[in-house]
Amino acid sequence: MKLLFFSLFVALTLSSASAQTHKQYPASIYPDRIILGWHGDPATSQSVNWRTDTTVTNAVGAIAEADPSPDFVKSATLVPATSEPALIEGKRVRYHSVQFTNLKPGTQYSYRVGNGTYWSEWFQFKTAQNKPAPFSFLYFGDAQNDIRSLWSRAIRGAYSTLPTVSLMVHAGDLITTSNADWQWGEWFEAGGWINGMVPTLATPGNHEYFKDEQGTSRVSMHWRPSFVLPENGPKGLEETTYYFDYQGTRFISLNSQAALLDLTVMDSQADWLVKVLSKNPNRWTVVVHHHPIYSTKNGRDNDEWRSKMEPLYRKYKVDLVLQGHDHTYGRGLNMPLGKSRKFPDGPIYVVSVSGPKMYDIGLQDWMNRAGSNTQLYQTVSIDGDSLLYQSFTVTGQKYDSFVLTKNRKGKNTLLDKAPALLPERLDLPAEYQKKFKPEELQEYRNRFQEYKARKQQKL
Repeated sequence: MKLLFFSLFVALTLSSASAQTHKQYPASIYPDRIILGWHGDPATSQSVNWRTDTTVTNAVGAIAEADPSPDFVKSATLVPATSEPALIEGKRVRYHSVQFTNLKPGTQYSYRVGNGTYWSEWFQFKTAQNKPAPFSFLYFGDAQNDIRSLWSRAIRGAYSTLPTVSLMVHAGDLITTSNADWQWGEWFEAGGWINGMVPTLATPGNHEYFKDEQGTSRVSMHWRPSFVLPENGPKGLEETTYYFDYQGTRFISLNSQAALLDLTVMDSQADWLVKVLSKNPNRWTVVVHHHPIYSTKNGRDNDEWRSKMEPLYRKYKVDLVLQGHDHTYGRGLNMPLGKSRKFPDGPIYVVSVSGPKMYDIGLQDWMNRAGSNTQLYQTVSIDGDSLLYQSFTVTGQKYDSFVLTKNRKGKNTLLDKAPALLPERLDLPAEYQKKFKPEELQEYRNRFQEYKARKQQKL
């Protein structure tokens, strides 16, 4: 009898699981999806964004200088938040944001958000220095699929590797269905309290876009309510195209999806980029966008994007370009074969993937280091004239590394540290091994051998 009952229980459970394939994330009176960002100067301000149900109409933030004694709670200052309603998938919620201003540079603060009665836990952050100073950041390629179950180990592993990190950069396709609330819920659950401690700079990808009832392509309805990002970009691209200065480094986010959908938008971003790069007082420049200048997958070149943007990167000495979209790993630069890459004449390009969706890799000429079927996260540390880049597998192994050293004239020297690391992981994903025809598998093997031979020419 017990066995029969257990069998019925299992059958009902499996039936329920098949009908309900993903977790729901209803809003409540308690704050959730808490995330740090910026509108203003990172040395003297910090922005926080969060979500509740519609009953919360008097949202506030509380802030105090961090102190090891719990008595700081009594002296916390209350700051009113701004709120906006949102109707997504037929569900009404409220998003709130608070701007903490007049803060001290290089100072740790504790904060919480709520409505004065129902609060989040206390979080901590540290303001930037008001001058160039050493700092580090994390960079993630596409999360996109199985976010809660598999991408979570990327962001949590990254934070565990470098818990002193100052900010996080996401190069688009955070989710796979632009307006699916459960996917955004998974993304915020995977990041959890890390999002409330480390500010986020996010760039949209093609999966953040959808067509509205008029057939117009738009960024996800979740994007602007969910993030607090600079609004200093071209009109119509608020919080998707922007720049941000942090301790001697200029970060620039470009909206490649909007550009590829409309060439007038590409032109407006290029014009804006010239202004941002030509009046850049920072020692280092990092550009982030979703679609690669140089693809890591055959047949996915973005020729118009490359021809518009790469000349500007070279002219204005962009140091590092961080990208996603191709679900493989590639790092390199555009220089002729046989020419020493010790002195780059353009930026270092990186394409990476942090989620579990994988493509086959092209192994093109521009690559110095490649990776297939591997979830990765990256750390970048900048200290004066030195930039240290490191890529890690989600199991914690260092997969790629290089150092850029900048001289007084702004010329970079590249020290490639990858040869001393793990052998490159270049096996095809199992999905492609199954679906490729024999001639396609042979073509990949030939490409692999050609790639190995080319690398011998890259001094």
